[in-house]
Amino acid sequence: MDKLSLFGLIIGVSAILGGQVLEGGHLSSLLQPTALLIVFGGTFGAVLLQSPFATFKRGVRMTAWVFFPPVINYDRLIGDITYWSQLTRREGLLTLEKFTGQIKDDFTSKGLQLLVDGVAAEHIREVLDAKLTTFEDQMRQGARVWEAAGGYSPTIGILGAVLGLIHVMENLSDPSKLGAGIAVAFVATIYGVGLANLVYLPIANKLKAHVTRLVTAREMLIEGMVGIAVGDNPRLIESRLQGYMFKEMQSDKKAPKRR
Repeated sequence: MDKLSLFGLIIGVSAILGGQVLEGGHLSSLLQPTALLIVFGGTFGAVLLQSPFATFKRGVRMTAWVFFPPVINYDRLIGDITYWSQLTRREGLLTLEKFTGQIKDDFTSKGLQLLVDGVAAEHIREVLDAKLTTFEDQMRQGARVWEAAGGYSPTIGILGAVLGLIHVMENLSDPSKLGAGIAVAFVATIYGVGLANLVYLPIANKLKAHVTRLVTAREMLIEGMVGIAVGDNPRLIESRLQGYMFKEMQSDKKAPKRR
């Protein structure tokens, strides 16, 4: 479990609620079902209107990655590719056929099958690059569902504020109803901006970071299998793949600067 994501969410929400209490406000004043309905329902509808259902469903499923990210063992990946390379140099490409049925990952299994079939290296790269492009596009579209929610939510919050002020203007003659309308107006804005910046956009950025990691792993597989196909030395293949590890570490260092 990614505890950092959980702690970040708790700290962000607690800071806002704690600030409300320290200013002498009541937490109950932030509980406005009407404002929540306007902001959450309006954002949900806008995202559904924008996204194909398959993309929306993929984006919702990917939310689990925020707290339970996909596990990628780069050392094991490099070890497997190096082992396959050593094996093929001793026994030939056909020896990889026994692995095609054991591996659950379709991408890896497809690459091994292409090697067993004796497909030329340039065609292996072409086929796997096409699969990788499709995979990356689908995953990034799923992450953009949350990015879109982060874009719409503040605007819907402002819409809720305007609706609240309209309610206030309609009841100027009845002071007892003014407080509720003003509360909805301001709380709707808080919900819109808060959900966007504390939930939707952080989720989108976290998912995009995980997609980048998955794409890197598949790029390593492509490079390794092409190296096996052309008969490169296993040590050369291993050294080449270690370069992706350096690239991944550099990405982690630069991650806070990403938009």
